[in-house]
Amino acid sequence: MEGNQNPVPRTVEEVFKDFEGRRNGLLKALTTDSEKFYQQCEPDQENLCLYGLPNETWEVNLPVEEVPPELPEPALGINFARDGMKVKDWLSLVAAHSDSWLLSVSFYFGARFGFGKSDRKRLFQMINELPTIFEIVKGDAKQAKEQAAAQINSSKINKSTGRMPSQHPNAQPKSGVKVSAPKNDDEIGEEEEEDEEEEDEQGGALCGACGDNYATDEFWICCDICERWFHGKCVKITPAKAEHIKHYKCPSCSNKRARV
Repeated sequence: MEGNQNPVPRTVEEVFKDFEGRRNGLLKALTTDSEKFYQQCEPDQENLCLYGLPNETWEVNLPVEEVPPELPEPALGINFARDGMKVKDWLSLVAAHSDSWLLSVSFYFGARFGFGKSDRKRLFQMINELPTIFEIVKGDAKQAKEQAAAQINSSKINKSTGRMPSQHPNAQPKSGVKVSAPKNDDEIGEEEEEDEEEEDEQGGALCGACGDNYATDEFWICCDICERWFHGKCVKITPAKAEHIKHYKCPSCSNKRARV
């Protein structure tokens, strides 16, 4: 819980700064201050919450009594699960709830001060550049950072080389996906090295329609307008049809153009 000494963020930059401060406070509680945090969460106490504050500090406290609260509240009763789990698993559980709470606070400010679509998108992109608290506590932050970089690189590659992530030569093709002719051993070795690099770059890509991750055995296509990747099946585009499309526009971008 926090007092009124902190100014209420009103712009995207201010909301993101507030997010970073709260996030840093929560990270301290769940990493460098984890022993102190553990001791403050005795199961025999009442429902306790972990709060991250804009000044990069944290506190364990009871939930606010006012209804509705001034801000969204974090997970209630985190202390009750403490002794029934391994410490690492318990900290990871609290981390996941903390990530959810951080997003809810930031987008509460966005809703309260009338952020439009572009502002909400920019805020989420700024937040998404950072690894989640859960990833850091679990030790997956490095992998998350690499996946984020891969998604950016995948977008850059699309601008100059094409619309679709390349298919791995050894992947089992889906129905309708064309398979290249057999290569000799040298060609296969070179192609596999190139495909492994491309797979690393595309590992963080998400389908703009269904939200699922990139998979090497699926046909994908990228919108030349918004530069988002899509499963071919989600936008009803087959590999054969894609060969005759010079500039692909996803359904969302096509609808925008139609309304102009």
